[in-house]
Amino acid sequence: MEGETMQRRAALRADELPGAALEHPFGPDFDVFKVCGKVFMLMSDLRGTPIVTVKSAPADANVLREAYPEITPGYHMNKRHWITVTGGGALAPELLDDLVTESYLLVVETLPRRLRPVDPATFGRRA
Repeated sequence: MEGETMQRRAALRADELPGAALEHPFGPDFDVFKVCGKVFMLMSDLRGTPIVTVKSAPADANVLREAYPEITPGYHMNKRHWITVTGGGALAPELLDDLVTESYLLVVETLPRRLRPVDPATFGRRA
C-alpha cells in the first residue's frame, strides 16, 4: 500500500471510532488522533515518506516488526509501546485497520470507565 493511501485509510478508520478526534497541536503537517484527550495515532511525513504511528502491545509490536519490514519502532515515541508503519510495503489494508483499532482500544482501556466511549473488551466483536 502506497504511503498516502495508507494514511488516508488509517484516517478513515480513526474517523469511524467513537469519540476519536483529529487535532493539529504540532502544526498542519502533523495529524494527531486522540480519544478523550489521549493520543492513539499520529501521521506525518518522515524525510518525505508518509508514516503512521500507533500504540501497540509490546509483544505484538515485536512480532509485527519481525514480520513486516515496513513496521519499525515508533518514531519519536516509546519504542516498546509504539510502532511506525511506512507505506510502500505489502501490509494488507485490513491489518492497518486492525492496528489503528487496537491502538485506540489500548488507549481507551486506560481511561476511567465513566469516560470510555466503548467497552474495550467487547468493541468490534460480533455476537
